[in-house]
Amino acid sequence: MTKAELIAAIEQESGVNKADAESAIGAFFNIVTRSAKAGDKITWQGFGSFSTSKSEARTGRNPQTGEAVSIKASTRMKFTASSALKASLNPGR
Repeated sequence: MTKAELIAAIEQESGVNKADAESAIGAFFNIVTRSAKAGDKITWQGFGSFSTSKSEARTGRNPQTGEAVSIKASTRMKFTASSALKASLNPGR
């Protein structure tokens, strides 16, 4: 689903106009980004949570040449689905 398709779906589902839907989605992503940068975890009951994890600097290998490559430390964004979301995706399990 593209950004435009998501905005249209929210517009139709919620009854808000396109500009309000786009503004709300933008605000949501801005808040999640700011919270992640601050190291906070964002949890939505029944849906899941967004958090970050850090990976240390390490040495990897170029798979084509086998040459050692330095990989910098980084922060990654992680989404963990709630048990309710998992159950809705896998009915009958």
